[in-house]
Amino acid sequence: MKVILGLGNPEQKYTHTRHNVGFWALDCIAASYGAEYKAATKLHAVLADIVIGDERVLLVKPTTYYNEVGQSARAIMDFYKLTPEDFLIAHDDLALPLGTIRTRLGGSDGGSNGLKSLAAHIGTGTARMRIGVWTDEHHGTDKVAVVLGKLTKGERCALDDETDVILRIASDFIAGNFEATTHR
Repeated sequence: MKVILGLGNPEQKYTHTRHNVGFWALDCIAASYGAEYKAATKLHAVLADIVIGDERVLLVKPTTYYNEVGQSARAIMDFYKLTPEDFLIAHDDLALPLGTIRTRLGGSDGGSNGLKSLAAHIGTGTARMRIGVWTDEHHGTDKVAVVLGKLTKGERCALDDETDVILRIASDFIAGNFEATTHR
C-alpha cells in the first residue's frame, strides 16, 4: 500500500487557495480514477481508495488543517503499518513559479509548517511533489497572505494544464520509478 497525502485546509473557504494545491493535486488523481472521498474520522482525514497498477493507494486529505497534517499522517502510518517511504506528499511551494512541479526525496521544510508537522510526526523520508504557486505579482506581499489568497482564474487554468504531470508523478511513485528533480 502507498499513500499520496495532500497538504491543505479542510474548510470550504480555503478551496482554490494556494495553500490547498496539495488537495487540488489529489482531486486530479481521484477524478482520473473515478474515486470518491469518504470520512475517516479516526485517521483525521478524508480518504479515496484507488488502485494504480497492482498497488492499493490511499489518497489522503487531512482534516487537521495544514499546520497539523503530521497527526493524520502518523495515524495512517500506524494503522496501516507503513513507513515514511510509502508516502508521497503533494504541497504548495512559494519557491517555485506557478505551475512548476518538482519532485524530491526528503529535504528541509523550507519554512512550511505543514512539512514541519510531517517531519515531527513521521520523519523526513517521504517523497514530495512540490507545486509552484509563486508569481511576480506577489513581490512585497506577506507570505501568509499569498498562500491563503485565492488563485485567480488564470492561475487555476495554469495549474489545470499540469494535470498530466501530476498523474505521471503519482504513477511513477507507485511503480517505484520516482525520480527526484531537485536534490536533497
